[in-house]
Amino acid sequence: MEKKEFSFKGSVLNGFAMLFVNLAVLILSLAAIVYGIMLIDGETGSFGGLFLTVGIVLLIVNIIMWCGFLLLEPNEARVVTWFGKYSGTFTNTGFFWINPFYSTKRVSLRARNLDAKPIKVNDKVGNPVMIGLVMVWKLKDTYKALFEVDSQTMATNPNTVGSDTKGLMNALENFVRVQSDAALRQVAGQYAYDDEDNRHGEPTLRSSADEINQQLEEKLDERLALAGIEVVEARINYLAYAPEIAAVMLRRQQASAIITAREKIVEGAVSMVKMALDKLSNEEIVELDDDKKAAMVSNLLVVLCGDDSAQPVVNTGTLNH
Repeated sequence: MEKKEFSFKGSVLNGFAMLFVNLAVLILSLAAIVYGIMLIDGETGSFGGLFLTVGIVLLIVNIIMWCGFLLLEPNEARVVTWFGKYSGTFTNTGFFWINPFYSTKRVSLRARNLDAKPIKVNDKVGNPVMIGLVMVWKLKDTYKALFEVDSQTMATNPNTVGSDTKGLMNALENFVRVQSDAALRQVAGQYAYDDEDNRHGEPTLRSSADEINQQLEEKLDERLALAGIEVVEARINYLAYAPEIAAVMLRRQQASAIITAREKIVEGAVSMVKMALDKLSNEEIVELDDDKKAAMVSNLLVVLCGDDSAQPVVNTGTLNH
């Protein structure tokens, strides 16, 4: 996309030097007016009228010249227009004077935060989830920000846009908020909340935070480039199931965790039983037929896999009874 912003090329004078010039012109104009009034009251009325006219003209010029002062702090800019035509962006920090017939609008180039409230979206498999983001953004192209988006309709108080920085930046923040909502919905709809159905290898909102955040930044950059806004950082800061399914999904996660734990317990118990039978056989401690091995395996699995502590029963007879 073609960059339309450029630096202001008009004449710029030192503000302090022009301040002294304006003060001198003000004093001179007032002196000429007073002197002209004095001459009119005296015998040389014609000269008095000339001095009075010159003084009034100088005073009017002086009032106009006072409108040409610019004061810019770091990371601020002034968008300059000449009777509606864009004349460039002035970004030098300090106190300056330009032609007072130029119109200027102050904008801020500083970084700003947006902490978007969680919104409800449907993930890839249709589950409603609550998701929110936090992002850092700043203005990069002042031409696009002022002339390619309608900041007047986005502002809380349209009359303040252009006359103060806060009104314009609040309008742009409303634009960022709407576009971030749309980008978040788009990204969240492409991924499942979690790998609930064992779709191994697929990224999810919970497990692939870096990939999701990177894609979110790319989508936001695409949408906000129209307004000349640069996304410094964007990441998901809130993720949860929607309240209407949160309890059900919690029980499902608990059931899945229990099943996984049981699988580990059974796997360990089987290996321990096998190790016990092999050790008894290799060291010829006792001879066990198939029935006795089955009974021993059953007892060991009950002991190893049971939730409660086993109550031992001591056999005081022989193995034949």
